[in-house]
Parts: sequence; structure tokens; C-alpha cells
Amino acid sequence: MSDVRIFDARTCTLGEGPLWHPRLEQLFWFDIVNGRLLSRRGDETHERDLGRCVSAAGWIDEATLLIAGETGLTRLDLATGAEEMLCPIEADRPETRSNDGRADPWGGFWVGTMGKAGEAGAGTLYRWYRGELRVLETGLTTPNAICFDRDRLCAYYTDTKTRQIWRQPLDPGTGWPEGGKAVFLDLGATPEALEHKPDGAVIDAEGCLWSAQWGSARVARYSPDGAFLSAIDLPTGHTSCPAFGGAGLATLFVTSATQKLPEDRPGWQATAGQTFAVPGAGRGLPEPRVTA
Repeated sequence: MSDVRIFDARTCTLGEGPLWHPRLEQLFWFDIVNGRLLSRRGDETHERDLGRCVSAAGWIDEATLLIAGETGLTRLDLATGAEEMLCPIEADRPETRSNDGRADPWGGFWVGTMGKAGEAGAGTLYRWYRGELRVLETGLTTPNAICFDRDRLCAYYTDTKTRQIWRQPLDPGTGWPEGGKAVFLDLGATPEALEHKPDGAVIDAEGCLWSAQWGSARVARYSPDGAFLSAIDLPTGHTSCPAFGGAGLATLFVTSATQKLPEDRPGWQATAGQTFAVPGAGRGLPEPRVTA
């Protein structure tokens, strides 16, 4: 059985977007609806109120993060808290916010948007690369699971309501989508899987995909061809996103949420919204730097 520990007991209404900064050796994550950026390095904790919904980040250098928020992508100075707008995204649509996002191996950044009330079809998937923003797909409800193949051949993402994770081929030189997407994993294919809602995901050093599954109290690992390999059970149900970090990138960190926690699962309440660590779960890949 995996050794699941509480990494940080601060409660998030909607914890998301864990990022292990490979140079600072520090974990950053978000409480989306409360506009908080949290971090921890050893016993040292930090928290910053960014004043809007914020959900994902990439690292630019030792002093600066790229932040995905409801008005766009900004550059955040970690020392001063000063922000600079890099690229507005739906800044004129107060009914939407950013959701899952991740840096890609070419120095770009992918991010999805969604309706603040979860409205069907209100979301869009974007890629920002070398100062250019492109729409990759529209009509999504809850874009999630953005991560990238170890060998730079494809991206993975989902619209959580579909219960499917897709594989999108990429141009190996530029990272732009090339050809149509295909189903990588269908979590609605069997009746017993219907409640496994794919949320955030990350690729490990062996090319396997780890999927945090909202409402399932677990993170599941799948082979590069989509076969189920194993799962780690967590003490609360709304697991939202995994990330590898720590020494040798050998610890799996997992964020969680209290939002919409079912009343008939009282055992999930005590640790809901906290951030977990699973030492020795696997070995990850370093998060790529964003070129900005």
C-alpha cells in the first residue's frame, strides 16, 4: 500500500495546478475560486492573494512564474508580487475563468477556460507560444488533464464530462497540433468506471499517464497505450491534479477540493482540500521552462 501523507494541511475550496519548480525545489499550487497561490518548501510556507480566479502556472526562471488566471496569462515576480500581463485571454468574459494548464516541452503553455458555473460548452483550449495565442478547440465544458508525451509526440487532454482522455499528435519541431485527436482512454466504457471523472494528469519518466479522478478518491496510472496499471487511493474524494517533485522527482503530489463534496461521504470531509504527498509512487519528469 502506498504511503499517502498530508503534505500541506491548508484547506483549498478548489485546489489545483500543482507545479514543482525544479530550480527552487518548491511546490506551488492554487485555490482557484479563492484566488490564492500557495507554496511550500520544507517547513517554509507562503501564500499570496492574487485577487481573481487563478488555476495553473509554469516556471520562467528562479524569480518568476507564468500564472494562468481568469483574465489571461501574467508574469509574477515571486519576491515583490508584481504582475505583468503577457497575454489577455477572455478578459472581456467575466463569466469564464481559466482551469487546467501546463507548460509544453517547446517553451509554450497550454490552458483551458470554462464557465464559472460549469456551463456546457463555454470552455476553450488555447496554446500560447512565442507571444502568439491560438485557439485549439472550442465547445468544451471542463478542459483538464493537459500533459505531454515524454518523447514530444503528442499532448493529452480531456473534457471531464466526456470521461475520455484524448491524444493529440504534435509537430515535433514546433509543438503545434498536427492532425486529429484520438481517444486514449475512455473511462465511461464500462459501468464500474462511470464515476471516474478525469481531472488533472501528468506523465512520468516511463511515459505513463497519472490521472487524478474527481469523485473517486484516487490517482490512477495508465500505460502509453491506455491500459490500466495501478491506482493510489487517497483519503478524500475530489482529487484534482497530480505533479511529481521532491528529491529525484520521486514524490507524487496531489491537490484536492472541498467544493461539491457529497454529503453521503462523511469520511472524505476531514482532509478535503488538503494537498497530499506519496513518496516513492514513481518517478517524474522535470517541468519544462516557459519561454516568456
